[in-house]
Amino acid sequence: VRGDYQFLENASLTQGRFLNQMDLDAYEKNAVIGHRVYQDLFKDKNALGEYIEITGIKFKVVGVYTDPGGEREETRIFIPLTTAQRVYNAGDKLRSLVFTLKPEDDFETALATSEAFTAQLESDLKTKHTIAPTDASAVNINNSLENAKRFYDLMNMIRWFFWGVGICTIIAGVVGVSNIMLIIVKERTKEIGIRKAIGAQPLSIIGMILHESIFVTAIAGFFGLIFSLFLLELVGPLIETDYIRNPSVDFNVAITTVVILIVAGALAGFVPARRAANIKPIVALRDE
Repeated sequence: VRGDYQFLENASLTQGRFLNQMDLDAYEKNAVIGHRVYQDLFKDKNALGEYIEITGIKFKVVGVYTDPGGEREETRIFIPLTTAQRVYNAGDKLRSLVFTLKPEDDFETALATSEAFTAQLESDLKTKHTIAPTDASAVNINNSLENAKRFYDLMNMIRWFFWGVGICTIIAGVVGVSNIMLIIVKERTKEIGIRKAIGAQPLSIIGMILHESIFVTAIAGFFGLIFSLFLLELVGPLIETDYIRNPSVDFNVAITTVVILIVAGALAGFVPARRAANIKPIVALRDE
């Protein structure tokens, strides 16, 4: 690679330096290794000035880098382009070119710009090398933003799926809590009748049942949230990949969930509360 490849990859140096123009001009056998390679070979010792062997040729380590792309990106080793062309008899041939475009204000604009750029690049390369425009296999162009869009679309589908599962679960919970509250109202018929006989208003009866329903729902939701946080802390480090890192519960999602639970509790208690408010005191007092 050339010296500016560090910025194309958005790599950060933890030790030493990256390759520079002097390395290319002098055909230096220097190498910059990823953090994963560094850990495997040197076990957190100082790697600068040490030599590693690549296909029988020794290279001196001049830097160690980390990459926001994750461990897979940190398993690579970079050497000067000119050195690779000379020691591996590659001539002036290149296996790949990497381009980074200027940042845009939003993802959609960046995606459209990158697609236009890749289309123009493919056309120019085919024209230069006399390749038929319809030959799709001659030039392989990988657009990282297109890959990212597919990944984000997949994540959105998974997110909506879990929202659907969550809503269905809440509906089932509302039905369950509502049935429980109906049973409670039936068992407390005499108590409700006494309250109404001594002057309790229907709204106070409704409020009492709704408060109990919301309390039951909120307590269940609170313990469910605590359990999910505990489970995430437990299994989170085990499911980390290049695409999923530091899984956590979004604060806004947690607040939204609490609000939904409160509304669900109110809905679950509405029918039992109305039934309790309509109980006639004289009938309730005769109830055994």
